[in-house]
Amino acid sequence: MWLLQGSHKSPTDCLDWSCYLLAGFHEDSNVVFSMVEKLILFVGPVLAPLIPGLYIPTRFFRMLLNKLARDFHNYPALGGLVQTLMGYVVGGDSSNWVGVLGLPHYNMDDMPGVSFHVALHLAQIKRAKKFQMYDYGSSAANIEAYGTPEPLDLGAHYGLIDIPVDLVAGQRDRVISPSMVKKHYKLMRKSGVEVSYNEFEYAHLDFTFSHREELLSYVMSRLLLVTDPGKGRIKQTTVRLRRQKKVQSEIEESIECRAKEESDELAGHLE
Repeated sequence: MWLLQGSHKSPTDCLDWSCYLLAGFHEDSNVVFSMVEKLILFVGPVLAPLIPGLYIPTRFFRMLLNKLARDFHNYPALGGLVQTLMGYVVGGDSSNWVGVLGLPHYNMDDMPGVSFHVALHLAQIKRAKKFQMYDYGSSAANIEAYGTPEPLDLGAHYGLIDIPVDLVAGQRDRVISPSMVKKHYKLMRKSGVEVSYNEFEYAHLDFTFSHREELLSYVMSRLLLVTDPGKGRIKQTTVRLRRQKKVQSEIEESIECRAKEESDELAGHLE
């Protein structure tokens, strides 16, 4: 989304390559997500002006969740039960959901939240079956934001991408299924983008928390493909440095010659 929004400002001038786990399409999801989508779309126009974000309010309730998260780790049977229930909620995804709750930023003093408009945007994308910008709810508001009555279809503008793109998907991911990432891949190929696609036997959170050598080696191998243009820049820099050194050596030689001439003149006067 950032890549396409800033294309008229040439953000790719500072990018040589990009690797994404894209989440722009969501129509291929489980029953729970479909129910949440319909609920958010139903109550969204009313709650959006009233609720700025989805988070756990007050220090007491955050402390309660933090205590529960510790209990999930201290009592393996309880943690296993919660892990199984969470897996069913997200369609059978086997990510370590209990482990995520034990991260340091989940505490009673502070806890991450999400804007209600982000949740509403995801529901809009799922309903529209398009990777589009946020729908403000009226043609006038959309025209003010985008210049068009409808939200911009980002997938239809993939032709603006002028750098190579690598897409990855998880075969065991039930939050962003591989079919949705493949949809990005097909649109990019159709738009003439230099794009690749690869799958790993990962669940949704494994891309973030399971630092396996397989994924790290893949990302590094793709980054090494950027070394050719980099070598060109290194050569130019080397030439520039050589020229600077050559000029500096010439200056030093002229100074030495002048000092030698002055010493010779001084010696002649002394004689």
